[in-house]
Amino acid sequence: MNPNSFINIAIDGYSSCGKSTMAKALAKDIGFTYIDSGAMYRCVTLYFITKHIDLDNLDAIHQALNEIELDVHENQFLLNGNDVSAAIRSMQISQMVSKVSAIKAVRIKMVAIQQAIGNTKNVVMDGRDIGTTVFPAAQLKIFMTADPAVRAKRRFDEIQQKAEKVSLVEIAENLNMRDYEDTHRSESPLRQAEDAIVLDNTFLNPIEQLNFVKDLLSSRQLIAL
Repeated sequence: MNPNSFINIAIDGYSSCGKSTMAKALAKDIGFTYIDSGAMYRCVTLYFITKHIDLDNLDAIHQALNEIELDVHENQFLLNGNDVSAAIRSMQISQMVSKVSAIKAVRIKMVAIQQAIGNTKNVVMDGRDIGTTVFPAAQLKIFMTADPAVRAKRRFDEIQQKAEKVSLVEIAENLNMRDYEDTHRSESPLRQAEDAIVLDNTFLNPIEQLNFVKDLLSSRQLIAL
């Protein structure tokens, strides 16, 4: 039983499998707060890049983390008062975020922030370790996946809209690298929680995905349809 009086919905899964899109739509539909935990790690990554932090220098990492103030307001991410919502979506951040996310000190700070949010409101949070580490007692856990080729194309289309020059091959290679790093890191690796429900959305449209999760929530009497 979740001791928290608020409802926490945990959505984990691989990169570019549509976690954020589905979680955002779900939160809006049922009136919960949406939190993109992956974007929080991207903010830290951006700060590390900006400050030229050596990822092998633990003292520098701890100092940098002490300098970071992160405010999350739905889809807006403020890093030390600056809106970095667009900057954190670059390919440069994507290439480094898994390495930064694997650092124990980084995960400790981000998980503490995420848990604090979940203790104050009903949330839909997506990421890599939400159902296993952040909200292990979440009332509903979803593990999302999709065919790698479909995921690569989705990410490619997203980046193309921003006029960033990158090939589909580069995207596929980046996703493959991130999958490996996410599932093999020592700190909170990506894995399916034992009580998570698998949602393979390779052939599902956004409405079908949303209805799938809402039906689960309704069956558990967490929402009324």
